[in-house]
Amino acid sequence: MDGPVRRLRTRLAGALLTVLALTTATGCGGGGGASAATGATPSASGNAVEPLADTPTPQLPVTVDSGGEKVTVEKAGRIVPLSGSLSEIVFTLGLGDRVVARDITATFTQAAKLPVVTRGHDVSAESVLSLKPDLVLAETTTGPEEAMDQIRAAGVPVLVIDPADDLADVGTRIQAVADALGVPSAGEALTQRSEERIAAVRKEVPRHTDPPRVAFLYLRGSASVYLIGGKGSGATSLIEAAGAVDAGAESGLEKDFTALTSEALVKAAPDAILVMTKGLESVGGVDGLVKIPGVAQTPAGMDRRVVAVEDGVLLNYGPRTDQVLESVVTQLYAKEGGAS
Repeated sequence: MDGPVRRLRTRLAGALLTVLALTTATGCGGGGGASAATGATPSASGNAVEPLADTPTPQLPVTVDSGGEKVTVEKAGRIVPLSGSLSEIVFTLGLGDRVVARDITATFTQAAKLPVVTRGHDVSAESVLSLKPDLVLAETTTGPEEAMDQIRAAGVPVLVIDPADDLADVGTRIQAVADALGVPSAGEALTQRSEERIAAVRKEVPRHTDPPRVAFLYLRGSASVYLIGGKGSGATSLIEAAGAVDAGAESGLEKDFTALTSEALVKAAPDAILVMTKGLESVGGVDGLVKIPGVAQTPAGMDRRVVAVEDGVLLNYGPRTDQVLESVVTQLYAKEGGAS
């Protein structure tokens, strides 16, 4: 399989494992986040984060809450974030020069030369510890747990943060990272900037009395993995912010992800389909997508109305979410002249 399909987003490991078990084993490797299945090298251009104008100076030590436990951070000169979204926050806070490694999901330009020490769930404690980190940033589903325990046993502070669920998590995650790095004011500034930019995009979203229905599909053609998102997929908040309805969730799909079937598509009846760029590529682009059973019979398939966003940023819900939302809006309403 082209990367770790068992976790579309860090918080959905169990859901994907369940679905994959039902769709036969595919030789999947270690787990990963939204872009882990791409195996992508950060783009050389057009994929950079925008750090705050004023570089903050960490005021340490600080003691913060980490998954219900107190963690004291003495230094932050060598930081290892174990997800792309956490890396993005550190870099955007202006502390990217302190990051010494990356997860494969860190696909933005500034992270390009950093060594990859983890692939989502496939954390290598030895690789992490070899870099002598002062602080490791993780999400609640980062693992395996044995590796995380080994890092803690070596005396390295590990900050554990809840994965992102929706737009409301943008500021919460930014502030949690900023507090742990001893730059709370920078966290407040970045939160304000991020939320203002998201609000500006939302203000320009076209309004409809009959909003479009959008189905979020997770595709990995090389592994014959085709999933449709339901409640808890992580896409609902983004779809709704774009002025649309999450077709999967609204059609009654209770699971985070469900194996894609013609019946599920007919019931969801999407006017548009939201996918990750690598997923779309894996099925042969739009031409291949409409050949998946049931897709061509939906309004989205008939109109070839597809919205594609880069794997590494689609569901991060972080400092670049305004750009993601703007891209979704622009593509979704392209035939109407875009957001206006």
